[in-house]
Amino acid sequence: MKKGREFLLQISRRRHSTSSQTMDSSSSSSPSDRYSFNPKLQWNPEVEEYLVKAYGAEHFARISKSLTHPSSYSCIRVNTLKSISDNVITKLMKILDEKKFSSRTSRMDIREHGAIDEVDQGNFDKTPELGTTTRFGDMNNSTRELQIPSIYKCEYPGLDNVVFVKGSGPHELHYGDQAAQPLKEIIVSRKCAEAVLRGAQVFVPGVLACSSHVEKGDVVAVSVAVEQPGPDGKWGFGITRGIVLQGIQSDPQYHERSGLYIGQGTAVMSRAGIFRASKGVAVEMINRIYELPSFYDVLQGEIFLQNLPSIVATRVLDPQEGERILDMCAAPGGKTTGVAILMKDKGEVIANDRSHNKVMDIKKLAAEMDLTCINASKLDALKSVCQSKETKNVDIKDRNSDELDVAVKNSGYLGSRNGEAITCSADTYKTDGFTENASSGKTSNGRYLSKADLRKDARRMRNGPGRNCMGARVEISKGYMPNSFDRVLLDAPCSALGLRPRLFAGEETLESLHHHARYQKKMFDQAIQLVRTGGVIVYSTCTINPGENEAFVRYALDKYKFLSLAPQHPKIGGPGLIGHCELYDGKYEEWLTESEAELVQRFDPSSSVDTIGFFIAKFNVGQKDI
Repeated sequence: MKKGREFLLQISRRRHSTSSQTMDSSSSSSPSDRYSFNPKLQWNPEVEEYLVKAYGAEHFARISKSLTHPSSYSCIRVNTLKSISDNVITKLMKILDEKKFSSRTSRMDIREHGAIDEVDQGNFDKTPELGTTTRFGDMNNSTRELQIPSIYKCEYPGLDNVVFVKGSGPHELHYGDQAAQPLKEIIVSRKCAEAVLRGAQVFVPGVLACSSHVEKGDVVAVSVAVEQPGPDGKWGFGITRGIVLQGIQSDPQYHERSGLYIGQGTAVMSRAGIFRASKGVAVEMINRIYELPSFYDVLQGEIFLQNLPSIVATRVLDPQEGERILDMCAAPGGKTTGVAILMKDKGEVIANDRSHNKVMDIKKLAAEMDLTCINASKLDALKSVCQSKETKNVDIKDRNSDELDVAVKNSGYLGSRNGEAITCSADTYKTDGFTENASSGKTSNGRYLSKADLRKDARRMRNGPGRNCMGARVEISKGYMPNSFDRVLLDAPCSALGLRPRLFAGEETLESLHHHARYQKKMFDQAIQLVRTGGVIVYSTCTINPGENEAFVRYALDKYKFLSLAPQHPKIGGPGLIGHCELYDGKYEEWLTESEAELVQRFDPSSSVDTIGFFIAKFNVGQKDI
């Protein structure tokens, strides 16, 4: 901890020095430099040194740059149990046309992009590599524009249920700033800005500061405040929310925000309204650095917006009809529903998460997609293996009690106590054995409840099923018997250093990266016990950290000799890293051999596939010796 603070203080001193130099040269910098988007990702020095060793300085610089920008396309997974890709494309084209979005995304300016993907009126002659530089026909001038499809089917083999929606950018925006009339601006938080770069609007909680006299309907420039190291060695914005921007150098992060303008928008509220409200849209974006369509509430149940590597991971798992599958860390449910659809909703998919609300999200998504084979429950992945030796059925929910499920959906389920199902009706709780009056605490059979029981039931009414009586019950699982699953998907919680767009990475330290790796190994140890001999485990992360990827695979293969890496289909990502890396303490982190590296998939954000950073390993489980 002390070492980490020292590093932050070093960064703070360097930043202060850079800021002073910037201030000295501010008079010579042009408005176009200030009002642009040219972010530089800040890393913890030790982490940066480690990643440079892993990738090489030039490669890591490309990765770091790519992470600050969104992918050039949105990836949509079609629910093939309800629709087909061609029908979805037709519907989306109509929706985007109605939203007047296609005029921005379907015309590619070669001056802006450098090249156009090789297409022929929507039909690919071969599988395209997104983001590659290719010439189109006899296009000989960079001043011509060409009408091309903005929505098209994925041509990678095995991904016929995937649709791409092409975005555009970066766009050069003109903010019209004049010295006599400073711009009206707002500053948003870094997380808000990352969402805006993905196509979202600016919501009230994300606004940190605003110019004076901003009224509803005013056009405002939107810039982002990125965390900075403070004098105490901690990261922070250093901005008091609600402060007035005056358009002068004394404004918060004035110099740091140079090159961090993400677009223009129309204020939906006045300045006073923005800082009085607790929720809602504050600014509707009208001109963006990157144009990506928003699919919020579009074709619900028919499509799901998902990163390409996540879709690939469920395909690699290769679930079969009638199998029993475990998704250990299932929220928000994208991979869970993807697995269920590949199984044609025949079999059983157990989806776990340790958060009540996230389990509710999984159940809601499964209901939207009309999937009935998914059983979502609350369970910490580190406790996935049942510890009880007395019971065979370790799920709180009896999978065969169909009658209870029907009753739950019709009555409003509160949970269970002493093995009895509790439901709610007005101010009375009904159970299978007696009726409880909420005010008296007395049951119909004369038994009194403790105050603790009453408080517990009151909380259930307020926080759980009381909000939604249509199947809002969350089961709390006690774990599962060993060797009880055909396949296990472990999309492990990780450092998420592959997610993009990302405008800040300084929060991760070597210590925190090692913590993630230890946590993942413990979860994998649980997965090993739960999968049957002859089964499959797929492990995935959304990070570029080799310690959570290649080093993890090395751990798994060395510890469990009955495991072997399996070929993956489809194979879109590149090979893994080979060899080893010397760590700062003189120890070595072992990675993969050449043959092993060819069997995993590593998605590089700087590659032509243009995705998030992601990693997939597939293990075949042989005869266990544990």
